[in-house]
Amino acid sequence: MKIAVITGASSGMGRELALLLDQRIPNIQELWLIGRRRERLLSLERRLRKKCRLLSMDLLEPSSFLSYERALEESGAEIVFLVNAAGFGKIGAVSRLSLSEQLAMIDLNLRSLTAFCRVSIPYLSEKSRIINFSSAAAFLPQPDFSVYAAGKSYVLSFSEALDEELRGSGCRVCAVCPGPVKTEFFDVAERDGRSIAAYKILFMARPDRVARLALRDSVLGKKCSVYGYSMKLFRLLAKLLPHRFFFFLLREIQRLSGSMDSNSTLSNKRRNP
Repeated sequence: MKIAVITGASSGMGRELALLLDQRIPNIQELWLIGRRRERLLSLERRLRKKCRLLSMDLLEPSSFLSYERALEESGAEIVFLVNAAGFGKIGAVSRLSLSEQLAMIDLNLRSLTAFCRVSIPYLSEKSRIINFSSAAAFLPQPDFSVYAAGKSYVLSFSEALDEELRGSGCRVCAVCPGPVKTEFFDVAERDGRSIAAYKILFMARPDRVARLALRDSVLGKKCSVYGYSMKLFRLLAKLLPHRFFFFLLREIQRLSGSMDSNSTLSNKRRNP
């Protein structure tokens, strides 16, 4: 049985990829939808034509990897597509965000993605594809978004290395690095109930368009998928210009937009984790 596995399928980019795979990849026989919110998975299932298997689990729990591995062993499935779209971000200085929030970002964005890749490898076949959602935040360090950006840099580096490791088998890995996307992400990421900063709205992309490019680039065997000319330019400049230039520019943008975390001080070091 040929399957596609999608983590974070209950919303955002995971949901968009599930819809696309259902419509555009005819040899997939079953979609495995993984997410915390079962009611949303059920809602998505009703929109899909292919047979679905719902795996309602919290990827912050180590037991989720074991449950997933056991399901693969019992099914004897062949993974055609693995989409790692589960993740979240929190905006704020390291001294302001709680320790639990930052460790949860690391566990979900890095640890669970790595685990799902490792568990899935024995079930891949020739020409299988892995799509790992990174971010344009991976291109350089980002103050007030430091843990998230560093984590996405890991995803980009890990994906490129894994692509080389699997190349001989015919499998390919694509890291998707979009800028801001119009999903629920910022409902979680924005701090203190503030609205999305104007400069983010300016570059906000439609999730369906990001998903279409991601799927196309993955099928074509590309290592990295970057949506939009502005993000492609940002990637290029991040390679050419010193980080201190971007830090200065970011401070000015934050100052003008009123989004700077002025409370980021060492006085917060005793903040309750």
